[in-house]
Amino acid sequence: MKILADLFMTFFKIGLFTFGGGYAMIPLLSAELAKKKRWTTDEELMDYYSIGQCTPGIIAVNVSTFIGYKLKGVSGAVAATGMVAPSVVIIIAIANAVSFYMKNEYVAHAFAGIRIVVIALIFDVVLGMWKKGVGSWFQGIIFCLSLLALAWLSVSPVTVVLAAAVIGLLIRS
Repeated sequence: MKILADLFMTFFKIGLFTFGGGYAMIPLLSAELAKKKRWTTDEELMDYYSIGQCTPGIIAVNVSTFIGYKLKGVSGAVAATGMVAPSVVIIIAIANAVSFYMKNEYVAHAFAGIRIVVIALIFDVVLGMWKKGVGSWFQGIIFCLSLLALAWLSVSPVTVVLAAAVIGLLIRS
């Protein structure tokens, strides 16, 4: 029971102090789950993010569910989804006041600053994933071709992921 409470509180804290969505959570998840608690490794975390990207739902919730399930099965998965509790409370608390606050010039400037920081966090995550995920020139080529297909050719992300998986399996065998 203690681990379930710890799972809930850990993910609740992560959900409370993270702004910017799933990708912005990666540094905090890595620090808390891989380095401090050692519930997972950075490599497993990257795998969970990859799977979470391909499955329906919110990436951060999917990742927390995977980690909770790894530790304590279904009850761990349920406890780990405590990550969404702070967001639900905050959204309910400010839902009626959004239009007023968004017209406030100070709030608009604050959100502009937050967006810049979130971009920097996401760039840091991409760089970290590059260092961990691209270990050879061939993997670098797959990355560049995937980026080209997604950004300039507007190929479906599902198609790119499946093609990269098939190429990786063919090279591995």
